[in-house]
Amino acid sequence: MYARDHALIATPIGPIRIEGKEGQLERILIGAEGTPTRGVTAIVRAAAEQIDQWFAGERRGFDLTLAPPATPRGAILRDGLIAVPFGQTISYGELSRALGSSARAIGQLCARNPFPLIVPCHRVLNQGGGLGAYSAGQGPATKSWLLDHERRLTGDYLL
Repeated sequence: MYARDHALIATPIGPIRIEGKEGQLERILIGAEGTPTRGVTAIVRAAAEQIDQWFAGERRGFDLTLAPPATPRGAILRDGLIAVPFGQTISYGELSRALGSSARAIGQLCARNPFPLIVPCHRVLNQGGGLGAYSAGQGPATKSWLLDHERRLTGDYLL
């Protein structure tokens, strides 16, 4: 058994590094550098395949075991973010109200998200519909590309 494994795959938003160990993903990093590789462990290879499928428009959600959040409350917030449907968006405030939290807590959840794409923080917008920040890849430009990708696939340009 490998203690830690990684893959580095090419995507339309740049290279993505997938890290995992012991049957769970540990981190996804958009904009990583290095030599492309598909990984060795089943979880890392599955993540690489599912991310490829997502970019190809063949997948709208992920079925991967993620490292658990530090707290039970963190798990509730992360699950709430995962539940935002493909091709749809929600404001920080709307998501915080739905989860009984604060907009600031949702912002921190998104900013510290170790699993961009899989935990779709790109679907959370400012109250007025503005992009807001994005901590992965090239920031708001990457967030905009991801949202446009989902809109193209759903045909819903009025999110």
